[in-house]
Amino acid sequence: MKKLVIFSLVAVLGQSVFSQRLLSENKSQAEGNNIEYLTAATFKQKVFDYTKSKTWNYKGKLPCIIDFYADWCRPCKMIAPYLEELSQTYKGKIYVYKVNTDKEQELAQIFGIQSIPAVLFVPMTGEPQMMIGAHPKTEYEKQVNTFLKVKK
Repeated sequence: MKKLVIFSLVAVLGQSVFSQRLLSENKSQAEGNNIEYLTAATFKQKVFDYTKSKTWNYKGKLPCIIDFYADWCRPCKMIAPYLEELSQTYKGKIYVYKVNTDKEQELAQIFGIQSIPAVLFVPMTGEPQMMIGAHPKTEYEKQVNTFLKVKK
């Protein structure tokens, strides 16, 4: 019985260490792909300060994509490589940001995020457009080309 308890404990700890390592590798990889993780404070600085105005006013110098995700969300993990690829393909033409909805609940609430993944496409002028759920890679690229008006 003691062996079973010890074995179970070792297995759980090993799983935890492995998942933390995988998470940190994914974040490092995303950072290498020009993806920036936003907090509420950095969101207000780089995208829109919702505390000062209710009218949308994008602060960025390039159009952007904002991925509202959670670490436990399987569909979020499915689309992450698509967004990483877009960050490389359109490097210098768009910004790609990620917002962890578990850590940044205020932002999730402001944008009415009830289902993830939720990807916000923010053009230079006009209102942003939200895409809910996981979609094929071609749909994200189509949004970049047509809605954000950015070409390769």
